[in-house]
This record gives sequence, C-alpha cells and structure tokens, in this order.
Amino acid sequence: MTFTHPRSQSGAARRRYVPGLRTLHLLVLLFCLAPAILPAQEPSPSVVAGEVFAGGELERYLRVLQVAGKADPVPWSIRGFSLDEVARRAPRDSVHPWADRYRFGTGGGWRPQIQLHAPRTAAVLNSAFPYGANDGAVWAGRGLTTAVQAGVTARLGPLSLTLAPVAFVAQNAPFDLAPHVLSDSAAFADWRRPTQIDLPQRFGEGAYARVDPGQSTLRADVGIATLGVSTANQVWGPGGEYSLILGNNAPGFVHMFAGTSRPVNVGIGRVHGRVVWARLEQSPFATTSPDSATRFGTGLVASFTPRGVPGLELGATRFFHMPWPARGVGALELAKPLETFLKVNLATVIGSDTVEIPESVVANQIASVFARWTLPRSGFEVYTEFATEDHRHNLRDLILEPDHNAALTLGFQKVFSRGADRLLALRGEVVNGEPSHLKRGRRQEPFYVHAATRQGHTNRGQILGSPAAYAGSASTLAADYYHPGGRWTLAWRRILRQAEGDYPDTGMVEKPDVMQALGADAVLFRGRWDLAAGVEGVYNFNRNHDSDVANLNATLGVRVRL
Repeated sequence: MTFTHPRSQSGAARRRYVPGLRTLHLLVLLFCLAPAILPAQEPSPSVVAGEVFAGGELERYLRVLQVAGKADPVPWSIRGFSLDEVARRAPRDSVHPWADRYRFGTGGGWRPQIQLHAPRTAAVLNSAFPYGANDGAVWAGRGLTTAVQAGVTARLGPLSLTLAPVAFVAQNAPFDLAPHVLSDSAAFADWRRPTQIDLPQRFGEGAYARVDPGQSTLRADVGIATLGVSTANQVWGPGGEYSLILGNNAPGFVHMFAGTSRPVNVGIGRVHGRVVWARLEQSPFATTSPDSATRFGTGLVASFTPRGVPGLELGATRFFHMPWPARGVGALELAKPLETFLKVNLATVIGSDTVEIPESVVANQIASVFARWTLPRSGFEVYTEFATEDHRHNLRDLILEPDHNAALTLGFQKVFSRGADRLLALRGEVVNGEPSHLKRGRRQEPFYVHAATRQGHTNRGQILGSPAAYAGSASTLAADYYHPGGRWTLAWRRILRQAEGDYPDTGMVEKPDVMQALGADAVLFRGRWDLAAGVEGVYNFNRNHDSDVANLNATLGVRVRL
C-alpha cells in the first residue's frame, strides 16, 4: 500500500519556493558541459592538500596509493586530515597515476601560504525516487539536484584555515511515500520509526535548497597536539562506504575538537586520538518539538598501531547524543566521553548525593571497535568494525549477548599494478545492521534508534553513519582503474532497506524491500577541467513492501583548476 505525495503542512519550513530554480539548474549543467566546448590547455600539477576531504575523491586515491605500497602505512581511521597529515600520506615519489595532475605536499614555516580550491559543480538526476549516500550536506531527491562548491585554504605556521562552503538545490519532485501511523501533518517522516528518528522520506513538497559551511575548519597543530573548530565531515574507523559511527553521509556539524596531531610513540606502539564536542540539529520535518531541536553531541576516537606489526591498526570509538543542557554545557558534558561503559556503574554515579547528571539519564551512546591491516607488499588491506547501541547493563550482558542492538562492517581492497602509472583496485564491503535473533526474546530497536533521543543518530535529517545500517544491510563490489587520464569504476550494490517484520506479533512475514544497483562512473582529466560522470541503474524489489520500482541515477560534475 502506498499513497501519492501528501497535502502540504503549514509553515514556510514545509513548502519552499526557490526563485529561478530552472535557471540555476541550467547554469550548473552548462558549466558541467564546458570541458566539451572549451579548448584543453594542460597546466602544471596543482597543490590540492587543502582539498583532501574525509571520504572524498582525493582521500580515496591516497588510500589506494598506500595499499599499493606507494605511500607510508600510517593510520587511516581518524579523518579528516590536517595539511601535515596529508603530506605524510602523500606518495613517496612521482611514479603514480595522477602524478602529473596533483601534488599533495605542503610547505611549513611561517611564510603565509594560500591555496585556492578548484570550483566544482555537480548535477544528480533520479528518475523515480531519492537515491544517493555519502554526499555530505547534499540531499538528492527525485528529479534534478545541482550543487556548487568553492573554497580556499590558508596557512601560517601552526595555524591553518579552510573555507569550503557548498550550496545545493534539489528539485524534490513528488513520488510515492511509504504510509505510517501519523497524520498528514507529519507525512514526510520515516515510515519505520516516524517518532524515533529524524529521517524524512522527502524534504517537503517543493524545491529544497540550502547553503552549508561544508568542509570548513580552523585548527592549530603545535607539536603532537591539535585543537580547532570545524563544520567538516569526519570519518571514524576504517570503513569505505559503510562507516558505522561517523561518515560523510550527513551534513557536517559544528564542533570543537582536540587530540593528537600525529601518532605518538609510547614504546609498545603509536597512539592517535581525537575528542569532539558538537552541536547537532534536526531537520524542519522532524516530528519532535522545536524546543528539543538542538542536541549536544560528544565523542572520542582512538587508534593504536602496535610495534613490530607493520600496517596493523586497532581502535575504538564512542559517541553520545543528549538534549542540549538547559544550564549550558559544563564540565560533566565535556568529560562525558570518559564515562563508564556499563550501566551498573553509571547508575551508581547518577545515584550519588554529590553528583547530579540529569542529562545522562536520557543520553544515548553508540560505540565501536575496529581493526585494519594493510600489507603494502601484497597490495592488500582488510578491515572490520563492530558497533553497538547504548551502554551494556554489565559485563555479563556484554559477554552473553554482544550482538544486541549491534552492527558489523567487513571490507577489503586489493590493488594490482598495471605498469608504472596505472593501478587496478578491487574492493568489497558489507554492512549488517539488521536486528538479530535476540529480538524474539528481548526488545531490539533498529540500529541508530534509541528512546533517549527522538532524532536518532542523525544531523539535519540524514544519518551520521551509514544509512544502510539503519534496520537493514548492504554489500558493495567494485573495481577502480586509475590511470594518468583519470579513473574508471564499475560497481554493484545490494541494499536491504527494511529487515523488520511483525512475525513475533502477527505471525506474518513482510516482503523484503531490496535494491539491486549496477553502475559505472569515471573521472576524466581534460586540460584544466576534471570531468566526473556516472550512471547507475537501481531496481527496488518490493519498495515499501509493495510493488517493484526502477530508478535511473545519473551524475555529472566538473572541477576547474585555477
């Protein structure tokens, strides 16, 4: 059962009019077609250290070079990188596919440095329903979505500043929404947990537009320490497409961070870590009251590379959501990442006569452990991440039922050298966030959902980790061919969108909602222009547990080097 797009909700937040929408889309499309019209002029390699964003094209390329043995095997599970961290991950010599295109090193000292980012535009077309992930602030609905981004990076001694805002406009054409129990006033809400997660099926009835600060960061790196403020996406853990705690699927949030600027030698190995304190927001289409629209988020990530085991990286993360404290953020909130992992110990603290932590009672924790092993001589890496929602009651609970409200990611990448300047990377990754068999005898919510915070693990209506782990699972197999003229990719994906059924209550099993997708995309260098294009066919079996729906996803983007 489905229904066509619902009646409008009252208020400007529910219906958005974007003047000149067709003109904006046309200008972006013309810019994307410019490489085919304008003459190609081969420039010298450009410095792009300030454009190596977490989860972006350049960061993924550097990772391939590391696996291929062309860069040092340094940790990769705390992203984004500072300018110096990018330099440490740069290839050791000029023999790599994009050597004539980009330079990743950056100078130090007190001489001022300024790098203008290459302006870029992108257009995404979805023929039947919204589709796309790991695109930061951009939300690609049905119809045409266009985005533009530009920026600058400046450095003076230990200080660096990156400004990289992004603006996008989504046509947001109507499509059949999945029905749920709420009235038309909240018809855009997620159909699985409409009152427990801020994950709109559609962002209103009209065009949806936003200007976002994007990948912007001000930081100071002094010795082994770093401190800064940022709105940039972070990726925690070794995942490529399916990072469980923090990835680049949602808009970056305003946060302050502190930690190590590089791995620190502690004798038995090297440690690297980061702590964040953040402001999280809900979308205009959340079902919660506007009074609770802002949350306080805080977390930490740490990695350890043991001495004598080259390429091995072990680590852990934890992230908290809680209502924004009415009295303001204090010492208790700032120290929350160091809180106990077990509820039995937490209850002792909360029950103390000398310490009052009312927000801790309603806070939610999501935590993970991970491992990554890179073998550069073999051109191979393997990695995994295991995550769980909320505190465990006690150690016995953790030992007996570790899969309660849990998710798991497994991945690998094998890189083959096809000559001095050509690399072929085969990669695969799976994620499983489906409720386990424990649901038969113990309450188990979908991953990223917790009763303590009704927005779930989201920021402005998009999941902070992997959307595929929310009540479902996914798999990816892909081949990337890097050459001096760019990159070619062929990929297959399977996404189970809904693993929940009502069998324990009704004895009925719902039809599985599964997407099968096959696509190809490429990055092509032409003079000063980097052209990105792709097409992906998506067939959604039993969409919303109803009929099959096919979708064509096409992308076109251009980056012009200044």
